[in-house]
Amino acid sequence: MNPDPNPAILIRSLIQTGRVEAEILRLTEACGPEKSICPSEVARALDTEWQKLTSAVRRAAIRLAEAGRIDILRKGRRVEPRGVKGVIRLRIAKLGIAKLVAANVDADTQGSTR
Repeated sequence: MNPDPNPAILIRSLIQTGRVEAEILRLTEACGPEKSICPSEVARALDTEWQKLTSAVRRAAIRLAEAGRIDILRKGRRVEPRGVKGVIRLRIAKLGIAKLVAANVDADTQGSTR
């Protein structure tokens, strides 16, 4: 994806542009609230050398969970984002879907006003 051999520059660029959060939301929205994804799926979608992105994906997932956009799961149960350790999975929050639908309705309404 990125020919720059410096992984720190790639990670910083992905974080600053919001691409990590966007990819988490894209993948979790595609699965729906009944299914979850592994954070490594996000990292793999962003770069072929995905292992260097795992920490950035976890940090982005924590931010999104704190904002109510996604849920972080551990052993199939929702957990609080701060201090989560070990293997986790991510799913779109039901509230996150409601916000997305509301935003689309607002955009459609504003676009149709004359």
